[in-house]
Amino acid sequence: MRRAGLTGLAAALLLGLLLYPLEGSGYGVRLMLQLFMWIALAQSWNLISGLTGYVSFGHVAFYGTGAYATGIVITKLHWPWLAAALMGGLVAAVLALVIGWPCLRLKGPYFAIAMLGLNEVLRVAASYFEGLTGGGLGLSLPTLHASVPIYYAMGLTAAGVTLLAYVILTSRFGLRLMTIREDEVAAEAMGIDTFRYKLYAFLLSAVGPGVVGGLSARDQGYIEPISVFPLLMTITMIVMALFGGKGTIWGPVLGAVLLFAFQEVVWARFIYLHQLLFGAIIVAVVLVMPRGILGVLQQKYNLPRTI
Repeated sequence: MRRAGLTGLAAALLLGLLLYPLEGSGYGVRLMLQLFMWIALAQSWNLISGLTGYVSFGHVAFYGTGAYATGIVITKLHWPWLAAALMGGLVAAVLALVIGWPCLRLKGPYFAIAMLGLNEVLRVAASYFEGLTGGGLGLSLPTLHASVPIYYAMGLTAAGVTLLAYVILTSRFGLRLMTIREDEVAAEAMGIDTFRYKLYAFLLSAVGPGVVGGLSARDQGYIEPISVFPLLMTITMIVMALFGGKGTIWGPVLGAVLLFAFQEVVWARFIYLHQLLFGAIIVAVVLVMPRGILGVLQQKYNLPRTI
Protein backbone atom coordinates (compact mmCIF):
# COMPACT_ATOMS: atom_id res chain seq x y z
CA MET A 1 0.00 0.00 0.00
CA ARG A 2 2.85 2.32 0.91
CA ARG A 3 4.72 1.45 -2.29
CA ALA A 4 1.57 2.09 -4.36
CA GLY A 5 1.24 5.52 -2.77
CA LEU A 6 4.86 6.41 -3.54
CA THR A 7 4.46 5.19 -7.12
CA GLY A 8 1.34 7.31 -7.56
CA LEU A 9 3.09 10.35 -6.13
CA ALA A 10 6.08 9.85 -8.46
CA ALA A 11 3.76 9.45 -11.47
CA ALA A 12 1.87 12.65 -10.56
CA LEU A 13 5.15 14.54 -10.16
CA LEU A 14 6.41 13.29 -13.53
CA LEU A 15 3.15 14.22 -15.24
CA GLY A 16 3.29 17.67 -13.67
CA LEU A 17 6.83 18.23 -14.94
CA LEU A 18 5.84 17.09 -18.44
CA LEU A 19 2.83 19.42 -18.60
CA TYR A 20 4.38 22.39 -16.79
CA PRO A 21 5.77 24.16 -19.92
CA LEU A 22 2.25 24.19 -21.40
CA GLU A 23 0.81 26.24 -18.53
CA GLY A 24 3.81 27.71 -16.71
CA SER A 25 5.26 31.17 -17.29
CA GLY A 26 8.45 31.73 -19.23
CA TYR A 27 10.23 32.61 -16.00
CA GLY A 28 9.02 29.42 -14.35
CA VAL A 29 10.16 27.26 -17.27
CA ARG A 30 13.60 28.84 -17.15
CA LEU A 31 13.77 28.33 -13.39
CA MET A 32 12.94 24.63 -13.73
CA LEU A 33 15.48 24.34 -16.54
CA GLN A 34 18.18 25.66 -14.20
CA LEU A 35 17.07 23.26 -11.46
CA PHE A 36 17.43 20.33 -13.88
CA MET A 37 20.89 21.62 -14.76
CA TRP A 38 22.01 21.63 -11.11
CA ILE A 39 20.58 18.16 -10.48
CA ALA A 40 22.53 16.78 -13.45
CA LEU A 41 25.76 18.53 -12.38
CA ALA A 42 25.55 17.52 -8.70
CA GLN A 43 24.68 13.93 -9.65
CA SER A 44 27.56 13.77 -12.16
CA TRP A 45 30.03 14.97 -9.53
CA ASN A 46 28.62 12.33 -7.19
CA LEU A 47 29.50 9.55 -9.67
CA ILE A 48 33.24 10.09 -9.22
CA SER A 49 33.70 11.94 -5.93
CA GLY A 50 30.78 10.51 -3.96
CA LEU A 51 31.50 6.92 -4.95
CA THR A 52 35.32 6.82 -5.08
CA GLY A 53 36.21 9.60 -2.63
CA TYR A 54 38.36 11.36 -5.25
CA VAL A 55 37.21 14.98 -4.80
CA SER A 56 37.17 16.89 -8.08
CA PHE A 57 37.49 20.69 -7.87
CA GLY A 58 37.50 21.10 -11.63
CA HIS A 59 34.38 19.34 -12.86
CA VAL A 60 33.17 22.57 -14.43
CA ALA A 61 35.91 21.96 -17.03
CA PHE A 62 33.64 19.35 -18.62
CA TYR A 63 30.71 21.78 -18.57
CA GLY A 64 32.80 24.44 -20.34
CA THR A 65 34.22 21.94 -22.82
CA GLY A 66 30.72 20.76 -23.71
CA ALA A 67 29.54 24.35 -24.11
CA TYR A 68 32.36 25.26 -26.48
CA ALA A 69 32.15 22.00 -28.45
CA THR A 70 28.43 22.63 -28.94
CA GLY A 71 28.91 26.28 -29.86
CA ILE A 72 31.65 25.48 -32.38
CA VAL A 73 29.80 22.71 -34.23
CA ILE A 74 26.66 24.86 -34.39
CA THR A 75 28.39 27.98 -35.70
CA LYS A 76 31.03 26.29 -37.89
CA LEU A 77 29.29 23.12 -39.06
CA HIS A 78 25.62 24.17 -38.61
CA TRP A 79 24.66 21.07 -36.61
CA PRO A 80 21.19 20.83 -34.99
CA TRP A 81 21.36 21.94 -31.36
CA LEU A 82 20.43 18.58 -29.82
CA ALA A 83 23.02 16.63 -31.82
CA ALA A 84 25.57 19.34 -31.01
CA ALA A 85 24.84 19.04 -27.26
CA LEU A 86 25.28 15.27 -27.42
CA MET A 87 28.56 15.89 -29.21
CA GLY A 88 29.50 18.13 -26.27
CA GLY A 89 29.02 15.19 -23.92
CA LEU A 90 31.18 12.98 -26.13
CA VAL A 91 33.97 15.55 -26.31
CA ALA A 92 33.85 15.92 -22.50
CA ALA A 93 34.23 12.13 -22.16
CA VAL A 94 37.24 12.15 -24.49
CA LEU A 95 38.77 14.95 -22.40
CA ALA A 96 38.12 12.91 -19.24
CA LEU A 97 39.95 9.96 -20.81
CA VAL A 98 42.97 12.10 -21.71
CA ILE A 99 43.08 13.84 -18.32
CA GLY A 100 42.00 10.91 -16.19
CA TRP A 101 44.78 8.64 -17.42
CA PRO A 102 47.55 10.60 -15.62
CA CYS A 103 45.50 12.42 -12.93
CA LEU A 104 43.75 9.38 -11.45
CA ARG A 105 47.15 7.99 -10.51
CA LEU A 106 47.43 10.90 -8.06
CA LYS A 107 46.14 10.56 -4.52
CA GLY A 108 44.02 12.78 -2.27
CA PRO A 109 44.65 16.54 -2.56
CA TYR A 110 47.00 16.15 -5.54
CA PHE A 111 44.10 14.96 -7.70
CA ALA A 112 41.94 17.86 -6.48
CA ILE A 113 44.67 20.39 -7.32
CA ALA A 114 45.27 18.83 -10.73
CA MET A 115 41.57 19.15 -11.59
CA LEU A 116 41.57 22.75 -10.40
CA GLY A 117 44.52 23.45 -12.69
CA LEU A 118 42.77 21.76 -15.63
CA ASN A 119 39.89 24.20 -15.37
CA GLU A 120 42.25 27.18 -15.50
CA VAL A 121 44.20 25.74 -18.43
CA LEU A 122 41.02 25.27 -20.45
CA ARG A 123 39.79 28.75 -19.58
CA VAL A 124 43.05 30.29 -20.83
CA ALA A 125 43.02 28.06 -23.93
CA ALA A 126 39.48 29.22 -24.76
CA SER A 127 40.71 32.82 -24.57
CA TYR A 128 43.82 32.12 -26.67
CA PHE A 129 42.34 30.34 -29.70
CA GLU A 130 40.32 33.29 -30.95
CA GLY A 131 39.74 31.87 -34.43
CA LEU A 132 37.88 28.90 -33.02
CA THR A 133 36.34 30.13 -29.77
CA GLY A 134 36.07 33.88 -30.29
CA GLY A 135 38.63 34.48 -27.51
CA GLY A 136 37.71 36.96 -24.82
CA LEU A 137 34.92 38.37 -26.99
CA GLY A 138 33.07 35.08 -26.73
CA LEU A 139 31.06 33.07 -29.20
CA SER A 140 27.57 34.07 -30.32
CA LEU A 141 25.17 31.37 -31.47
CA PRO A 142 22.36 31.93 -34.00
CA THR A 143 19.13 33.13 -32.44
CA LEU A 144 16.84 30.28 -31.46
CA HIS A 145 13.62 30.39 -29.42
CA ALA A 146 13.49 26.85 -28.05
CA SER A 147 13.26 27.14 -24.27
CA VAL A 148 10.58 24.45 -24.02
CA PRO A 149 12.46 21.79 -26.08
CA ILE A 150 15.63 22.59 -24.13
CA TYR A 151 13.60 22.26 -20.89
CA TYR A 152 12.68 18.69 -21.85
CA ALA A 153 16.22 17.89 -23.01
CA MET A 154 17.70 19.21 -19.74
CA GLY A 155 15.10 17.28 -17.73
CA LEU A 156 15.94 14.06 -19.59
CA THR A 157 19.64 14.66 -18.93
CA ALA A 158 19.01 15.07 -15.19
CA ALA A 159 16.83 11.94 -15.17
CA GLY A 160 19.38 10.01 -17.22
CA VAL A 161 22.28 10.83 -14.89
CA THR A 162 20.15 9.91 -11.86
CA LEU A 163 19.18 6.62 -13.50
CA LEU A 164 22.86 5.98 -14.20
CA ALA A 165 23.62 6.60 -10.50
CA TYR A 166 20.93 4.05 -9.58
CA VAL A 167 22.33 1.43 -11.97
CA ILE A 168 25.88 1.94 -10.70
CA LEU A 169 25.01 2.02 -7.00
CA THR A 170 22.99 -1.19 -7.21
CA SER A 171 25.62 -3.07 -9.23
CA ARG A 172 28.88 -4.86 -8.50
CA PHE A 173 30.65 -1.99 -10.27
CA GLY A 174 29.26 0.47 -7.70
CA LEU A 175 30.21 -1.84 -4.84
CA ARG A 176 33.80 -1.89 -6.06
CA LEU A 177 33.85 1.89 -6.36
CA MET A 178 32.64 2.22 -2.76
CA THR A 179 35.29 -0.28 -1.68
CA ILE A 180 37.91 1.99 -3.26
CA ARG A 181 36.41 4.95 -1.39
CA GLU A 182 36.60 3.20 1.96
CA ASP A 183 40.12 1.78 1.58
CA GLU A 184 41.92 1.80 -1.76
CA VAL A 185 44.87 -0.25 -0.53
CA ALA A 186 42.56 -2.95 0.76
CA ALA A 187 40.64 -2.88 -2.53
CA GLU A 188 43.86 -3.50 -4.47
CA ALA A 189 44.74 -6.31 -2.08
CA MET A 190 41.35 -7.88 -2.86
CA GLY A 191 42.27 -7.96 -6.55
CA ILE A 192 40.27 -4.92 -7.70
CA ASP A 193 41.90 -3.00 -10.56
CA THR A 194 41.35 0.35 -8.81
CA PHE A 195 42.73 2.54 -11.59
CA ARG A 196 40.49 0.98 -14.23
CA TYR A 197 37.34 1.36 -12.14
CA LYS A 198 38.19 4.95 -11.20
CA LEU A 199 38.73 5.77 -14.87
CA TYR A 200 35.36 4.27 -15.83
CA ALA A 201 33.61 6.34 -13.13
CA PHE A 202 35.49 9.45 -14.23
CA LEU A 203 34.42 9.01 -17.87
CA LEU A 204 30.78 8.51 -16.88
CA SER A 205 30.87 11.55 -14.60
CA ALA A 206 32.10 13.78 -17.46
CA VAL A 207 29.32 13.05 -19.97
CA GLY A 208 26.52 14.74 -18.00
CA PRO A 209 28.31 18.10 -17.52
CA GLY A 210 29.31 18.04 -21.21
CA VAL A 211 25.70 17.65 -22.38
CA VAL A 212 24.44 20.18 -19.82
CA GLY A 213 27.07 22.69 -20.94
CA GLY A 214 25.96 22.26 -24.54
CA LEU A 215 22.27 22.70 -23.71
CA SER A 216 23.02 25.77 -21.58
CA ALA A 217 25.11 27.29 -24.36
CA ARG A 218 22.27 26.79 -26.84
CA ASP A 219 19.74 28.20 -24.39
CA GLN A 220 21.77 31.32 -23.57
CA GLY A 221 22.97 31.90 -27.14
CA TYR A 222 26.33 33.31 -26.04
CA ILE A 223 29.36 31.85 -24.26
CA GLU A 224 32.67 33.27 -23.09
CA PRO A 225 35.54 31.77 -21.02
CA ILE A 226 34.53 33.46 -17.76
CA SER A 227 30.90 32.33 -17.97
CA VAL A 228 31.51 28.63 -18.77
CA PHE A 229 34.57 27.93 -16.60
CA PRO A 230 33.59 29.53 -13.24
CA LEU A 231 35.04 27.86 -10.15
CA LEU A 232 31.86 28.79 -8.26
CA MET A 233 29.92 26.29 -10.38
CA THR A 234 32.12 23.40 -9.22
CA ILE A 235 31.80 24.56 -5.60
CA THR A 236 28.01 24.74 -5.92
CA MET A 237 27.64 21.22 -7.35
CA ILE A 238 29.91 19.88 -4.58
CA VAL A 239 27.89 21.60 -1.86
CA MET A 240 24.59 20.34 -3.30
CA ALA A 241 25.84 16.74 -3.33
CA LEU A 242 27.27 17.03 0.20
CA PHE A 243 24.13 18.72 1.54
CA GLY A 244 21.81 16.02 0.24
CA GLY A 245 24.18 13.11 0.85
CA LYS A 246 27.12 12.07 -1.34
CA GLY A 247 27.46 8.48 -2.44
CA THR A 248 23.68 8.02 -2.57
CA ILE A 249 21.16 8.04 -5.42
CA TRP A 250 18.77 10.72 -4.21
CA GLY A 251 21.12 12.83 -2.08
CA PRO A 252 22.38 15.07 -4.91
CA VAL A 253 18.80 15.49 -6.20
CA LEU A 254 17.52 16.47 -2.76
CA GLY A 255 20.46 18.80 -2.16
CA ALA A 256 20.05 20.50 -5.54
CA VAL A 257 16.30 21.05 -5.05
CA LEU A 258 16.56 22.43 -1.50
CA LEU A 259 19.61 24.63 -2.01
CA PHE A 260 18.42 25.94 -5.37
CA ALA A 261 15.04 26.87 -3.86
CA PHE A 262 16.71 28.43 -0.84
CA GLN A 263 19.08 30.41 -3.04
CA GLU A 264 16.20 31.76 -5.13
CA VAL A 265 14.18 32.80 -2.05
CA VAL A 266 17.12 34.45 -0.31
CA TRP A 267 18.26 36.12 -3.52
CA ALA A 268 14.79 37.65 -3.98
CA ARG A 269 14.70 39.05 -0.42
CA PHE A 270 18.37 39.92 0.17
CA ILE A 271 19.96 40.90 -3.10
CA TYR A 272 23.35 41.84 -1.63
CA LEU A 273 23.54 39.36 1.25
CA HIS A 274 22.31 36.17 -0.36
CA GLN A 275 25.76 34.74 -1.08
CA LEU A 276 26.93 35.44 2.48
CA LEU A 277 23.84 33.84 4.01
CA PHE A 278 24.03 30.96 1.55
CA GLY A 279 27.65 30.25 2.47
CA ALA A 280 27.07 30.55 6.24
CA ILE A 281 24.19 28.08 6.17
CA ILE A 282 26.19 25.68 4.01
CA VAL A 283 29.10 25.69 6.48
CA ALA A 284 26.72 25.15 9.41
CA VAL A 285 24.94 22.26 7.70
CA VAL A 286 28.19 20.57 6.64
CA LEU A 287 29.53 20.78 10.20
CA VAL A 288 26.33 19.45 11.78
CA MET A 289 25.44 16.87 9.11
CA PRO A 290 28.66 15.69 7.39
CA ARG A 291 26.77 12.82 5.71
CA GLY A 292 24.04 15.11 4.46
CA ILE A 293 20.30 14.99 4.97
CA LEU A 294 19.96 11.44 3.65
CA GLY A 295 22.74 10.33 5.99
CA VAL A 296 20.73 11.59 8.96
CA LEU A 297 17.54 9.92 7.69
CA GLN A 298 19.38 6.66 7.04
CA GLN A 299 20.75 6.65 10.57
CA LYS A 300 17.48 7.63 12.22
CA TYR A 301 15.14 5.34 10.29
CA ASN A 302 17.59 2.55 9.38
CA LEU A 303 17.15 3.15 5.65
CA PRO A 304 19.31 1.47 2.96
CA ARG A 305 22.61 3.29 2.38
CA THR A 306 22.04 3.44 -1.38
CA ILE A 307 18.71 5.29 -1.55
